Amino acid sequence: MASDKRLGLVVNPKAGIGGSVGLKGSDGAAIQKQALALGAVPKALNRAIEAIQFLATLRGELEIVTYPGEMGANAAVACGFEPVVIGAITPGETTAADTSQAAGEMMGLGADLVLFAGGDGTARDIYRAVGTNVPVLGIPAGVKIHSAVYATHPKSAGELAAMYLRGQATDLREAEVMDIDEDAVRQGVVSAKLHGYLKIPFQRMLVQSLKSASPPGERLAADAIACAVIDEMAEDRLYIIGPGTTTRAITSRLGLPKTLIGVDVVLNRQLLAADVGERRLLELLEGHRAKIVITPIGGQGYLFGRGNQQISAEVIRRTGKENIIVVSTLDKIVSLRGRPFLVDTGSHAVDEMLKGYTKVVTGYNQYTVYQVSN
Repeated sequence: MASDKRLGLVVNPKAGIGGSVGLKGSDGAAIQKQALALGAVPKALNRAIEAIQFLATLRGELEIVTYPGEMGANAAVACGFEPVVIGAITPGETTAADTSQAAGEMMGLGADLVLFAGGDGTARDIYRAVGTNVPVLGIPAGVKIHSAVYATHPKSAGELAAMYLRGQATDLREAEVMDIDEDAVRQGVVSAKLHGYLKIPFQRMLVQSLKSASPPGERLAADAIACAVIDEMAEDRLYIIGPGTTTRAITSRLGLPKTLIGVDVVLNRQLLAADVGERRLLELLEGHRAKIVITPIGGQGYLFGRGNQQISAEVIRRTGKENIIVVSTLDKIVSLRGRPFLVDTGSHAVDEMLKGYTKVVTGYNQYTVYQVSN
């Protein structure tokens, strides 16, 4: 039977590989090699599979066009599809040029939608190839993901792709492709830049928002939150401090340095370990009880899974939901416009554990309760 729809599928197999080991991103062969040496495990394939599984009901009606092996074919086959495989790659050595080439060829073959797995760097590569000439949708698999072209979760990407291909989601919007200079971040400078726009299917609860900067008046509110957290700090308890300006106020109030876009560990109000990865956190948890202090990403609401993959599903599981301290200014919560906090740890079980409602420290002796979803 002839296929009614054609889906282009591009997987960046290196996406997100630097996250769990604290490398602030995965761009460039040198960083990817370093990440693997530190014990990083590629996760883009599994996240692509999680999305494509939602397209199973379209078998027989949908033709998937993809690149060989790790760039898409493996994921499609794992989900029971018989994809049309085009192009050629060198396994283990795929590049940004491969991503752009693949997307461009799929557009040329008349793909109704290009579904891609990656992070902000991958979105840039897709933009260079297709611009706004064909609808695309991102499966989140990177470290940072500032861009607004991604679904909130791999399963959301699959759900929205299926809706669009069935004609059930007809709203197309141009969404920002943002990226930061990873080398600058490693030198202590955060500079996000708009690179262009991609056209995406839009469903409000299935697509993540653009990451927003902290408002100028947030500093005083963050300082009050810091005082509240410090007053409650227990002796001989690890405090795993996630990234963010709100959490940075805690270390500043203690007179301690804070790693930019990194995870630090405080014990008895002293810095125990700076800029740690998942492996080091698991080692530290062997001998101590711990609490995790995190703040949602402005405009997006993510607690876990965006820019703090060092605090992995296993770190969260060992620490326990009851030992997670969420801190946020009220302005940041209001900016979500009623959307829940989000979690995307890579573990369905841990995501389900975190769902529900959580207490949020919003000031000194000020708290609220807010919904957590995935």
